[in-house]
Amino acid sequence: MLTCRFEGIDRLVSGLDAAVQREGISQITESVKDTLATLISQRGFTLPEEFLAPRPDSYARRLVYRSEELSYEVIAMTWGPGQGTPLHDHAGIWCVEGVYQGEIEVCQYDLLEKTDDRYLFQPSETVHAHLGMSGSLIPPYEYHTIANHLSDRPSVTVHVYGGGMDHCHVFDPVGGGWFEKVRKQLAYHN
Repeated sequence: MLTCRFEGIDRLVSGLDAAVQREGISQITESVKDTLATLISQRGFTLPEEFLAPRPDSYARRLVYRSEELSYEVIAMTWGPGQGTPLHDHAGIWCVEGVYQGEIEVCQYDLLEKTDDRYLFQPSETVHAHLGMSGSLIPPYEYHTIANHLSDRPSVTVHVYGGGMDHCHVFDPVGGGWFEKVRKQLAYHN
């Protein structure tokens, strides 16, 4: 399902279609990373202007494309200055994120211990990603925060998910490095 037409969409979809048909999640995500990084760096596709506009209240999630046949979706996310996510997961779905515009800070977390819906996390690695850089999150190594690293202008990322990402889990701090898991329903913005 294509939500809109724009320059290079056919190139993006055909590259991702080929990437997601590889064998094994590691090979799929590496191929998706390469495809995204190459197309973004070479400006092989141009997102519509309305996908680049930030929202005043939170970051924006905009559906670009969904392949029912190959079970993946492409989301453009726009981050205003100071906008970011809480610590969250991707509900067991692999993801590849590429920086389309601006600069993003991604902080990954290691899960040290779990009891019921309480989780003990420790920050592990922080990456400052800029135009064309991409990275992947493969469960169970999917716990992270993501934020616009620029204080004066929006940043935009393109996310490819290995399935429909209609929810995730956020982790609310409860003290001492412990967090409580809460299901969060996700929506798309216009």
